[in-house]
Amino acid sequence: MILVNLLPHREERRKRRRVVFFVGLAMAALAGVAIVAAWYALVQQFTAAQQQRNRFLSAEIGKLDVQIKDIASLRAEIESLKARQKAVESLQTDRNIPVQVLSELVRQTPEGVYFTSIKQDGPVLIVSGIAQTNERVSELLRNTAYHSPWLTRPELVEVKVASVQAASRELKRLFEFTMRISIKGPVDAGAEGAIPAAKAGSAAASGQPKT
Repeated sequence: MILVNLLPHREERRKRRRVVFFVGLAMAALAGVAIVAAWYALVQQFTAAQQQRNRFLSAEIGKLDVQIKDIASLRAEIESLKARQKAVESLQTDRNIPVQVLSELVRQTPEGVYFTSIKQDGPVLIVSGIAQTNERVSELLRNTAYHSPWLTRPELVEVKVASVQAASRELKRLFEFTMRISIKGPVDAGAEGAIPAAKAGSAAASGQPKT
């Protein structure tokens, strides 16, 4: 009977399997390390590209901030120039208002009314005078209320009877009055003056007489 010892063969096969296992394990570890290294390199590349884009955006934002500051400065200068222009135009307009108001007051004053005092308090005229009759005062109120492009909202403050001695030493019965009259702005006066002109133009275009 022949006896065969199989222990060395089995041991050798176990060793080969063990070597193959460790080799496979090492290769898997190497592959994992390679994958991790490749992913890390890719992430670093993406990070560097993003940082470069961020630096570019920061530089462009800085340029835009400078331009925005320049635009804000230009706007401030423009607003300052507009304010100066408006102030100059307002001064020019204010210089013409007293002349226009006095001229309009003369036009709207009926006969038999004489002014003794005219004062301006902002947009309000305080007018004092003497009238031959009470109806003359009423006519002055109507004229300044409805027929004047520069004067509006007259308000009678006081009216009283006064006796004045004439040159013939006769006492005449007159009426002393004080009234407030509001001054319209040039824009309001121009707008109201344009309304009758527009009505007249439309009436002429339609062939109808003006009312």
